[in-house]
Amino acid sequence: MVHKHGGYEYFAKSLSKMREAIILAGGFGTRLRKLVADVPKSMAPVAGRPFLEIVLSTLAEKGFSRVVLSLGFMAETIISHFKDCYAGLELEYVVEEKPLGTGGALRLAITRCDSDHVYVFNGDTYLDLEVEDLECQWQDHHNPIIVGREVPDATRYGRLIIDEGRVIGFAEKGVSGPGLINAGCYVLNHNQLDDFPLNEAFSFEIDYLTKAVNYQTIDIFITHGYFIDIGVPEDFHRAQIEFAGH
Repeated sequence: MVHKHGGYEYFAKSLSKMREAIILAGGFGTRLRKLVADVPKSMAPVAGRPFLEIVLSTLAEKGFSRVVLSLGFMAETIISHFKDCYAGLELEYVVEEKPLGTGGALRLAITRCDSDHVYVFNGDTYLDLEVEDLECQWQDHHNPIIVGREVPDATRYGRLIIDEGRVIGFAEKGVSGPGLINAGCYVLNHNQLDDFPLNEAFSFEIDYLTKAVNYQTIDIFITHGYFIDIGVPEDFHRAQIEFAGH
């Protein structure tokens, strides 16, 4: 391909058009264990389907071509279900040998990505993201982006503090009422976490984001798409109803 179509320049352009995502799906799902004990949280049945099927199908519809799944707890359940392809998506798996936290998992998964930037999603969250608009924002600035979402009650999430299109801080959880939250979705440069060693545990949110907003530009993209996090029993039950018609 490189030699037939203009060498490295063509190859680089091809990679830039490849839309890649990382899905973090390695957690223990402690809060759902009483309801879903025999599968990892991202495979919890929602409206008759494993939740991760719904997430992957949506990414395929939105033009993604490749997904790296970051796994840990009960990884083989996910690998054996999806194998190397689903809904036209090329799938690759990274399995933690020890718990690495959100940061360590991301740091390792990014090494399996080919494009210069990657989208990050959580395996227990559905987000009907305006991908084309978000892609345009990234292409304009090439800054890391946090996807924010206005919710009626931000108590369990905490809030984003923004100023002129940038994230400048994070408010603590526990304050009730509406607010702009971190939807658990990001766009990152391929080298975003290179300062952290591979295979070492750290929190992406605490050890990276809360510090990074003080010394670099972290852009905000506010999504208006449907959002639900099935990580707690109340929203897991709500998802059964809301996805039943789709």
